[in-house]
Amino acid sequence: MKFTYQLIATLVACFVLQYFLPWWTMAIGAAVLGYVFGNKGFVSFLIGFLGVGLLWLGMAMFIDVSTQSILTEKINKILPLNVFILTTLV
Repeated sequence: MKFTYQLIATLVACFVLQYFLPWWTMAIGAAVLGYVFGNKGFVSFLIGFLGVGLLWLGMAMFIDVSTQSILTEKINKILPLNVFILTTLV
């Protein structure tokens, strides 16, 4: 249950940080939440990785739907992998 709470808190905190500050502040937010929730190092890293990855996946899909997939179709022709998979992994 602690895993889920930390994941949701990471999603919300990173969304707010990304909205107002540079993109790299999400790592600071995930690290602070890992310390606050008191999980082990690997678990906190995994939650931060999943949280930021899911956040970027959701934002990329939202932008894709709102722009009617114009850019996504062009990039999918150039790159062998799906754009959403690349966005999540980055």
